Formats: sequence, C-alpha cells, structure tokens
Amino acid sequence: MERLRERLAVAARAISRLQEAVQLPNPSDLERDAIIQRFEFTFEAVWKAAQAYLFVAEGIDLASPKAVIRTCREIGLFKESETVLALKMADDRNLTVHTYNEPLAIAIYERILHYQVLLAKWQMDMEQRLVKLE
Repeated sequence: MERLRERLAVAARAISRLQEAVQLPNPSDLERDAIIQRFEFTFEAVWKAAQAYLFVAEGIDLASPKAVIRTCREIGLFKESETVLALKMADDRNLTVHTYNEPLAIAIYERILHYQVLLAKWQMDMEQRLVKLE
C-alpha cells in the first residue's frame, strides 16, 4: 500500500508540473518541447501509479500501459470515451519518445491540453478509490 501511495504522490506532482507548463501563453519551440517532455514523464508516472493501483486494489498484475488502460475501463475507472483518449495518449507518448518531427510535435502539443485533464482525473479517481479501500 505504501508503494502505491508513493506512486500516486509522484503522479500528482508530475500532473501539477504539466498543468503549470500548459498555462504558458504562446510557448516558444523550446517551451513546447519542454511541455512535451513533461507530458512524457507525467504519462509514465500516472500509468505506473495505475499499474500499482490495479495490483494492490484489484490483484491484477499488468506490464504495459495499454493493458493498464484497458483494465481501468473494465473496472470502471474509465468510460469508453476516456479509454479511447487514453489509448491515443499512449500512442502519442510512444511517438514523442521514438521519433521527432516538427508537425508531429505541434499536433501532440495541442492534444496535451486534453491529455492533462484526463491524467489528472485518472490520478484523482485512483486516490478517491484508495480512500474507500482503507
């Protein structure tokens, strides 16, 4: 349980830093790239918190972000539309890590505004469910 609490706290801090970054008006290319980097580590923190949540709260051991996302839908953490967005977010995270081109960076940056809302909701919903388990 302690490891899960730690993962959720790390996720909350990452989300806060991402939310701070997306508030920048008209970010420069450098700032946009930094926001994308914050998105990458925020996504990692939240899906790993979800992985720990599923293990502790549901007894489900999963190894990949997409499996975690699909299982979050199955247990009711995500609605169908949120699952679709989360799976797209996982794809975008993979693209940002493995490739770089300017049009793709711009497109992903624009989607990060929606992703950060979903990441925050995902983390908060896990926190609320954890409180009910204790």
